[in-house]
Amino acid sequence: MAKQGSSGSTSLGGGPSEAKITPIVIISCILAATGGLMFGYEIGISGGVTSMPGFLENFYPDVYASTQKLKTHNSNYCKYNNQRLQLFTSLLYLAALVSTFFASHSTKKLGRKMTMLIAGIFFIVGTVLNSAFTNFATVIIGRVFLGCGVGFANQVVPLFLSEIAPTRIRGGLNILFQLNVTLGILFANLVNYGAAKIKGGWGWRLSLGLAGVPALMLTLGSLIVVDTPNSLIQRGKLEEGKSVLRKIRGTENIEAEYLEILEASNEAREIKDPFRNLLKRKNRPPLIIAIAMQIFQQFTGINAIMFYAPVLFSTMGFGSNASLYAAVITGAVNVLSTIASIFVVDKLGRRMLLLEAGVQMLLSQLVVAIVLALKVKDHSNNLSFGLAILVVVMVCSFVSGFAWSWGPLGWLIPSETFPLETRSAGQSVTVCINMICCFLIGQTFLLMLCSLKYAIFLFFSAWVLVMTLFVLFLVPETKNVPIEEMTERVWKQHWFWKRFIDDYEGDDSNRKYAN
Repeated sequence: MAKQGSSGSTSLGGGPSEAKITPIVIISCILAATGGLMFGYEIGISGGVTSMPGFLENFYPDVYASTQKLKTHNSNYCKYNNQRLQLFTSLLYLAALVSTFFASHSTKKLGRKMTMLIAGIFFIVGTVLNSAFTNFATVIIGRVFLGCGVGFANQVVPLFLSEIAPTRIRGGLNILFQLNVTLGILFANLVNYGAAKIKGGWGWRLSLGLAGVPALMLTLGSLIVVDTPNSLIQRGKLEEGKSVLRKIRGTENIEAEYLEILEASNEAREIKDPFRNLLKRKNRPPLIIAIAMQIFQQFTGINAIMFYAPVLFSTMGFGSNASLYAAVITGAVNVLSTIASIFVVDKLGRRMLLLEAGVQMLLSQLVVAIVLALKVKDHSNNLSFGLAILVVVMVCSFVSGFAWSWGPLGWLIPSETFPLETRSAGQSVTVCINMICCFLIGQTFLLMLCSLKYAIFLFFSAWVLVMTLFVLFLVPETKNVPIEEMTERVWKQHWFWKRFIDDYEGDDSNRKYAN
């Protein structure tokens, strides 16, 4: 039987946990989670900026002509369809995809704290370039720097939160990352709404420049937070790791958790190639779950809606200001629903939230598809005020379902299920798959909207059905399980995944016996 650490489980002596929810843990988690604020701001700002006439007139005149009805032959569904315009959004994720592998090395060798600082510096440089650009080449360079910041932040922040949090509130604290993503999106929507009203057509520069606020918050926060005991011990700083563990747990009785982390660290140190080790049979359950959750998270269609909310509502017939206002409403719903998730995830569990939200998102998308099919045609729009309100309500219902389930849990579950020896590599693969899917959705959504029209929502709803069935049969419950005990208490107990652990251990025993 695995030893149980003191963070939310029983101690080696069998007594109850003494781990406290200390101010340093709360402050460190809040500061670290601002990496999500920057990510969310970039998601939210892109759709608003790419729907502003001043931005389009300067850099995408063809799209500007189409949206201002200077070209009359374009379908309602196709007026924003432009590959260079989509590249403005999707390039961010392509850069994040590449940078996450460098971030994995940085997270392991330099620590969680230093990797967050690197992410903040990337964000600041990218923001300066994007807000001041005068040509398309500068746009590309700026987006690459921002993408590197996203790759580093998304790699390190969920790991940091999972490792520093006491077990009993690990889910809630980890969701601070996703809460900051949603706050970033809402902040971006509010900025876009105000910037669109600025006369002279330069509001888009303000939208892009204000990304410097969350970028600066992450950079300063990374200088204040403590590194995690897991990271310090893994890098051989044993006494410093033990000292930080006492500080964050608020108790002297940390020996059990310290020994558990030390044992995991010793095993991790023996692994020369964590990415190759990740492919071993015993690591397939968390790897498959992590990959599947990232694919499913993006193919709910959420980023398509959040990137392009103003564009999407404009397509449905809302005016320019009204579409930005509707995007603000969905952003607010996103934040409130994520806050709800923080309070219930460690009570109701991960599976319950994912299953309930699957039904809610499926029904919401089907209603939107039906309304658009009946009322929004290529060259006519009969969307009444009442039906327009229904569309916004259903989009908000979809967003709320995502925000208390697939949004936060898509990051939480992978970050808490990998063993220490493959945790950094596993998180790197998680971020990589997420960024690939973000890039694909970002680069193809407007083309898909033009080609599939209302059926784009049927496409995403089919994915929601598949992912809900996946959760029902294959995603285990991980609430209240200490992070270093997932193998014993989760994977070995699951009806399907236990065969990978049992078979591997059986093969390992046979090899030892043969030797």
